[in-house]
Amino acid sequence: MYPNLYYFFKEVLGVEWEWARFLNSFGFFVALAFVAAAWVLTNALQRKEKQGLLHPVEEKIVVGKPASASELLLNALLGFFLGYKIVGAFLVAGDESVNPQEFIFSAEGNWAAGILLALLFGGLKWYEKNKQKTDKPEERSIRIWPHERVGDMTVLAALFGFGGAKIFHNFENWDEFTADPLGALLSFSGLTFYGGLICAAIAIIVFARRKKISIRHLADAMGPALMLAYAIGRIGCQVSGDGDWGVPNSAYLADSTGNVRLVSLAEFQQAVATNQEYIRQEFHHVAEKEIPHKSFRAPSFLPVWMVAYSYPHNVNSMGVRLAECEGVEHCNYLPLPVFPTPFYETILCLLAFGILVFSRKHLKIPGALFSLYLVLNGTERFLIEKIRVNTKYQDLPFQPTQAELISLGLVLVGIVLYFIVKKKA
Repeated sequence: MYPNLYYFFKEVLGVEWEWARFLNSFGFFVALAFVAAAWVLTNALQRKEKQGLLHPVEEKIVVGKPASASELLLNALLGFFLGYKIVGAFLVAGDESVNPQEFIFSAEGNWAAGILLALLFGGLKWYEKNKQKTDKPEERSIRIWPHERVGDMTVLAALFGFGGAKIFHNFENWDEFTADPLGALLSFSGLTFYGGLICAAIAIIVFARRKKISIRHLADAMGPALMLAYAIGRIGCQVSGDGDWGVPNSAYLADSTGNVRLVSLAEFQQAVATNQEYIRQEFHHVAEKEIPHKSFRAPSFLPVWMVAYSYPHNVNSMGVRLAECEGVEHCNYLPLPVFPTPFYETILCLLAFGILVFSRKHLKIPGALFSLYLVLNGTERFLIEKIRVNTKYQDLPFQPTQAELISLGLVLVGIVLYFIVKKKA
């Protein structure tokens, strides 16, 4: 596991770059997912524009004006934040007593770097606007195509997506939230994909309506982009070990080095009894005799980690301590190895992405491709939930998880939406 890029560089390149401790592996892949999704979405929108399905919108802008006080202030504030927190974080990266996550969300920072970058960012904005300044500012009309708004949509998706993912996670784990509300809100871990998807979708729909972009054509363009982004994001979950894994595979146990071996059911049950602290940490809402698990032996053509993985050095420090692990953080492994569900989801979502790309030439009705995306996404997640560790709603008759309810709803919405758009066409 690589909880941050420091561990990756150390193992692969043999170098110990302390500043890399502040580059979270999960965050790296999430950023990569947004870049990939933006690229796919841009190409899809350009394709629709060439087909005459999407059109530009004229907007009026004023050119030749000097930088306003609000523009200078906003740029200076952005520069101050980057200098105070980000540059400050790299400057203290060599101090092993500093926790990167706690530092980012604390009031600590580097004042000198903050002030210097504030002056730099404010000065650059003033210089940029001053170069374009004219004796008499004039109003001009420009045409903006939908693909030119992908940057704005990406920012909206990031802001509302992370906010929604955090809110839905806290609803799903209400007991943890009420025990430590501030810690739950500020923690890097604990994100629910469907919460992010729903909130980001609402924000982008509102934005598209304001900018007069066809919702159905935009949705069709976003389906493959969202599926690819989800596949890449799950790589981050797998690489960092963020807790988004499956139930234990009772055919295996892990030793103190994190290595996995075959065991009998009796040995597995004994390990459950002797790892009560971890059991309470992972399955706090489940009685000991009801610990969810499934037994599956890896076939000879598959490596064992694909069916039973102990997630050594996981970013959440879940499990028990590894033998001879140096340092005070990221030294844990799971004594009961689990199914690596993020890996499964990456494979399934890449296959679904391929199906969507292939289908876009055959599904000509606007909205049909997005309907297929909803069905594929919901089906994939509903199946994965059967072997994932997640909080169940105990008050309902069949005790589903939040993701099972939403994924089932997405499948139904996708089917209904297809017949609606087909009828309209």
